[in-house]
Amino acid sequence: MRKLVGKGVPKIDGMAIATGKPAYTEDLVVANALVVKILRSPHAFARITFIDVAKAAALKGVECVLTYQDVPKQRFTLAGQSYPEPSPYDRLILDDMVRYVGDEVAIVAAVDERTALAAIDLIQVEYEIFEPVVDFETAIGHPSVVHPEEDLHCNFDIGMKKDQNIVSSQRVESGNVEEELSQCDFVVEETFYTQANAQCMMETYRAFNYLDHMGRLVVVSSTQVPFHAKRMLARALKMPAGKIRVIKPRIGGGFGGKQSSCVEIFTAAVTLKTGKPAILVYDREETFTCTTSRHAMRLKVTLGADKDGYIRVVDIHGLSDTGAYGEHASTVFMVAGEKTLPLYNQTKAVRFMGNVVYTNKMPAGAFRGYGATQGTFALESAVNLLAEKMGVDPAELRLKNIAKEGEPFRGFKGGILESSALNRCIETGKEMIGWAVKYPRRSVSETKVRGIGMAVTMQGSGIANIDTASAEVRLNDNGDFTLLVGSTDMGTGSDTILAQMAAEVLEVSLDQIIVHAADTDVSPFDPGSYASSTTYVTGMAVVRAAQDLKQQILEEGAKFLQVSPEEVAFNGHTVRMTGTDKMISLKKLAERLVVGPVHRQLVGNSTYGSPVSPPPFIAGFAEVEVDKETGKVELLDYVAVVDCGTVINPHLARIQTEGGIVQGIGMALYEDVRVDSKGKLLSNSFMQYKIPCRKDIGTVRVAFKESFEPTGPFGAKSVGEVVINTPAPAIAAAVYNAVGVRITQLPITPEKVFMGLQKNSTRS
Repeated sequence: MRKLVGKGVPKIDGMAIATGKPAYTEDLVVANALVVKILRSPHAFARITFIDVAKAAALKGVECVLTYQDVPKQRFTLAGQSYPEPSPYDRLILDDMVRYVGDEVAIVAAVDERTALAAIDLIQVEYEIFEPVVDFETAIGHPSVVHPEEDLHCNFDIGMKKDQNIVSSQRVESGNVEEELSQCDFVVEETFYTQANAQCMMETYRAFNYLDHMGRLVVVSSTQVPFHAKRMLARALKMPAGKIRVIKPRIGGGFGGKQSSCVEIFTAAVTLKTGKPAILVYDREETFTCTTSRHAMRLKVTLGADKDGYIRVVDIHGLSDTGAYGEHASTVFMVAGEKTLPLYNQTKAVRFMGNVVYTNKMPAGAFRGYGATQGTFALESAVNLLAEKMGVDPAELRLKNIAKEGEPFRGFKGGILESSALNRCIETGKEMIGWAVKYPRRSVSETKVRGIGMAVTMQGSGIANIDTASAEVRLNDNGDFTLLVGSTDMGTGSDTILAQMAAEVLEVSLDQIIVHAADTDVSPFDPGSYASSTTYVTGMAVVRAAQDLKQQILEEGAKFLQVSPEEVAFNGHTVRMTGTDKMISLKKLAERLVVGPVHRQLVGNSTYGSPVSPPPFIAGFAEVEVDKETGKVELLDYVAVVDCGTVINPHLARIQTEGGIVQGIGMALYEDVRVDSKGKLLSNSFMQYKIPCRKDIGTVRVAFKESFEPTGPFGAKSVGEVVINTPAPAIAAAVYNAVGVRITQLPITPEKVFMGLQKNSTRS
């Protein structure tokens, strides 16, 4: 019987966070650190023809001013991905070409913020201005080429045609789509648009660095990917990676945004130039304007089904907007297809194809859901459309077609899907939302109608055959344990979950596990917290490392008792000879190992990478009330039923799910990164960029239906990303079921609903 796994234990750092004790990046800055500020481009696309920094450099208190003439000219990517990165090396630290409003022009470091800002005002810059590429649907073949440089480099053939502004081209196909469509009894086709979203983490981007006593660059950063950040810095700065140390303190949220190293390179350049500590903290406007957003996409979906109710064809043609630089461009787009095509398992032909394009807007990057969010909105909206055309219940259509446990699974290239409770998630969700009674709509007054809708989704658990995590569990001399991992807890509670796993294996209490995470000099290698990998990939490494240490404890305990390892058992407190009173306590064993004749500290190690990425699943159900006079949509109830394998910590899994659902509600109803015709960001503060507050989200209810994933720790799969994917299509379906207005372009605003109602009334 498990003592800790499956239990909703409090976060090990929960009380410290609540009382303001954790050390965040800015808390660790030394008093004399230089303050770094960035001069940014006012133009979306231009070349610097003249820059004069003399007045700024002469200002009292300014330590250095750096332009493109003062930094290494080495192309790199800011995408935190395993090497060799699939994202193109298309950046310089500073470039004479600026590609979006907010692109970096100069770096200023001064003794305080006021002086740095005053110096920025003294820099004189002249530009040759070009026509920007703003609309991603006109980017291919546009007269302006966003990246004309010849030294841009790709580690792989990602289908780049940069002279046409194409970053990546992809085509994945199985079966003959056209032939199978011709044999289908029902065919639907629709084009859907998903907007760019901002991550809106509480703690903005920031980094602090200094040179240690050996002259090594130490970077303290709010990052999800310390090991990847180290590699990025080494390439961009043209210095050995061994000369760099990255430390991740407490993080105030990331949601994928901090998988890109947006600030670390600028502070590092200052410290290497001056030899002094430096700190850069982005304000909220910079975080909105000069970092990354979700990739906006256009997705045309064609579905075909036979008269027996089986979906036989899924065909998706996409276009993705990566903005000014190509971080995560090809991989986000790939996931939009990879995490949707396998969902329906009765298909005879599937296809996903399209392009990712450069535009002169803020770069896109990683965001929770990472492409699956966009793909799910398009596919699930199309499935709801197909159900209507077929005259069948959309829940029943899904139950008939979803991938089921034990079946060959397209996502595993024909391998078996070994864990899925999606069918049970759908059935439970129907009961919780009252589907049988409420579907499709109910009038509550002359002007207000309630409707319900649903969607299902899948994601992954780590990146199969690529990302590998290591863990180390050390028996300390006083009998407790130190768990060393390279993963990053972003507030999700991953440190707690990993400690639970180690404690479960070692049969000790949670307070006997000390977690040390994410210091590239101390921690074993970990790709970082992204791709829903921590519980599944890092978790399995922790389990195996703890098992390794437990075996060593048995062996060394048996030696002290002068018996064989097969004759002893370990219960977390003692190593005891089976069936006797002959024993040695863990504390005594630990002491004698390090101060006795053996001289050996016991350390368990493991490295884990999986050949598969087992999908978690969710069924999401939304109930909305629509005001026919204004188009206003009020979300009344949202139900999510989750299959994430074994739930390691129900409390933390629940808040992860609730948080992701709220972000998905924001994408569905409120959030929109908007630029004007010149490429200037219009939504650069929380006054213009609306995220949902508690009053906007109605009731959110979460349930879990466990499956058992044999490749995961204790049967667990991921839960971090999949939770954001269903709200947009489920809410869109609920709005349509309520008032007959089908929204295909997010967000679902009152204006769009109202105009749709007017259009429908004109037709009738």
